[in-house]
Amino acid sequence: MRRKAIELAAVATAAVPGLTPTAVSSAPDDPADFDSALLLDSEGKRWRVRSPRHAEASARLETEFLVLRAFAPAIRAELPFLMPTVAGSVRLGSLSTFVYSHLGGSTRSVEELTAGPDALAQEIGVALAAIHDLPRAIVSNADLPSYTPNEFRQRRLNELDQAATTGKIPPSLLLRWEHALEDVSLWRFNPSVVHGDLHEDNLLVEGSRVTAVTGWTDLRIGDPADDFAWLVASNEQDFVDAVLDAYTTGRRDKPDKHLLRRAALSAEFALAQYLVKGIAAGDATMVAEAEEMLATLASDIAEHGGQPISVEPLPSVSPATVPGAAAPSVEPAAGAGAGPGMRAADGGAPTTAPPVTVVPVPAVQPAVHVTPIPDPAPATPPARTEGGADGGSSTGTATGTKTGAPDAPGGPDDTSTAALTIVDANKN
Repeated sequence: MRRKAIELAAVATAAVPGLTPTAVSSAPDDPADFDSALLLDSEGKRWRVRSPRHAEASARLETEFLVLRAFAPAIRAELPFLMPTVAGSVRLGSLSTFVYSHLGGSTRSVEELTAGPDALAQEIGVALAAIHDLPRAIVSNADLPSYTPNEFRQRRLNELDQAATTGKIPPSLLLRWEHALEDVSLWRFNPSVVHGDLHEDNLLVEGSRVTAVTGWTDLRIGDPADDFAWLVASNEQDFVDAVLDAYTTGRRDKPDKHLLRRAALSAEFALAQYLVKGIAAGDATMVAEAEEMLATLASDIAEHGGQPISVEPLPSVSPATVPGAAAPSVEPAAGAGAGPGMRAADGGAPTTAPPVTVVPVPAVQPAVHVTPIPDPAPATPPARTEGGADGGSSTGTATGTKTGAPDAPGGPDDTSTAALTIVDANKN
């Protein structure tokens, strides 16, 4: 990682003329898709470098560049958080590396976020509301995807069919997901602007404030529930409730009552998407990891009943009817009463999610290593690593090493100036 961070520093000087790095550290990111580094220049200014590992990741960065350019200063000024600004880019072969002006704050694990003050949960809810209330013209002007509720449902059904052809999805999960996708009453929502890749690694936090939101590679018009999937997967009901309350208060339009049901479905289905991505990439480690998590999810649902995701009850099915599947529990229909941990969905209020058995997709975060920069050396093409979550639809939870208190300077995810050692770039 140290060598890669130094290579990225050399690339950054080509992307931003006049940039003279004096210190560098690796930065948390999705290791399956990107190499990242944090730089400090001779004037004390910080920069973030993101280099794609493959063509798909490069295309996502180029899309993000178009998205960020679509956010006019007037729109940015109304947001309760900061957004990245592209300072320059450079093309290495078929891949494009981008340099961003660094934003304050640092990432937190899900555990750190849920253990944080109530004000932080409220900040996350306000940030989500601001994203979903963005003008839809931002998406249409950038020629990005836009889905009606039925189009989105049909797209997910197509993805389910693709996942089923792998033969690696437990039959009980296929039945559960198909039933939810065919329950049309679940899919009556007002489409909004959706971040599309929102999770803990794309939130920068300082104290109890959300200072910035990053990772704008999958912006679209679609189901706002997708941006809640990582929250539902946290299994922290009080945290989800606090975020949802702040979100509901902050939204111009009242959220639909089934938002958290679809969020739970999205969190579960992310494991199938991860499996399909691993198979497409020929990554045996990803495939084995996905199979294990899918088996665990199916087992937990069979034992505990799982998160209700359908409005209509799931028909009782015996193991003999679906080979390899445990009999799924019958879920309460809408209006039939609230289950444990749920409040009644009356008045159109969003239903609070009970504990979820989703196993998050791991996205290993590298620890930050600060390294003086020696004399510049030619950059080598980035090598692909195995593992990591699907950045396009991630609901993963970072499993990398976290040390020290969340706000302690010098911790592995601390991106403040205190986390960097300033050195003379001309000294060996």
